[in-house]
Amino acid sequence: MNHRRLPSLSSLRAFEAAARHESAKQAAQELSVTATAISHQVRGLEEALGVSLFLRKPRQLELTPQGRELLQVLETAFDSISHVVERLSAVPARQTVTLSTTPAVAVRWLLPWVCLLRDSHPDIDLRVHASHEPVPLDGVTADIAIRYGDGRWPGLLAEKLFDNTFAPTCSPRLGLRDIAKLPLHPLIHFRPQGEVSAPLNWSFWQKHAKVSGLDVSAGLVFSDETHAISAAVGEQGVALMSRQLIKDELEQGRLVQPFGPAFEGKPFFLVYPESRQHDPTILAIREWVKSVPGHLCTQAQ
Repeated sequence: MNHRRLPSLSSLRAFEAAARHESAKQAAQELSVTATAISHQVRGLEEALGVSLFLRKPRQLELTPQGRELLQVLETAFDSISHVVERLSAVPARQTVTLSTTPAVAVRWLLPWVCLLRDSHPDIDLRVHASHEPVPLDGVTADIAIRYGDGRWPGLLAEKLFDNTFAPTCSPRLGLRDIAKLPLHPLIHFRPQGEVSAPLNWSFWQKHAKVSGLDVSAGLVFSDETHAISAAVGEQGVALMSRQLIKDELEQGRLVQPFGPAFEGKPFFLVYPESRQHDPTILAIREWVKSVPGHLCTQAQ
């Protein structure tokens, strides 16, 4: 058997992608490496072959005649390999996507409707990263996120999902209607662990409401927003909650807003990398999030 004289597959892949895009940067995005790595692989290939494959211009790579000849062969070869692999694959390829969001959004809004994603995209395995700490959307820690903020994150696209309006809420069984009686009831606080602060807290509320005799340092403290909601439903005190996240409890009468004022916190956004805005898996998660029942996304402007 004759021994084939072939360069490394990684250098051939790098060249083929760079030649097809006429750009090392776009090739790097496709192959999930850096543009420097693409350039290094291509130069190594040129050295191994002893020919120049590109005429390097300031904003574009232009193929030499030798480069065009090699590209034609590689496109045919890679297409053939791809078709055979697809035909031989007994199990359809599965995609894993990690979505990062706050525990309350995950539990109270998204998770009851994972079935919709499973029905529309059975080939996608969803992983939920529940945390108040923003994590890198690097394709390793997470791919896409639902965050509250001002909608400005460098390198990321942000689509507003819903507002975040905070108001005092409690069980109707407390019989609380007069704001002057608020100091007679325990306050329920939500304080997430780590360096991230709550979207809006009792101290902020008291600065504007100025309720006489209210001690905002006292009361029950929870690091999980869902536990704070459960405590309010269980008549344990008065919580300052996002009305959007307790929509069901308010509509069913398990929680009431006895008085104001209510304040707008930072809204929630669907966030993902600009470089992946056309990624089919990202588009599938985006479609699912925006179709989840609850009418929260309809508030986006």
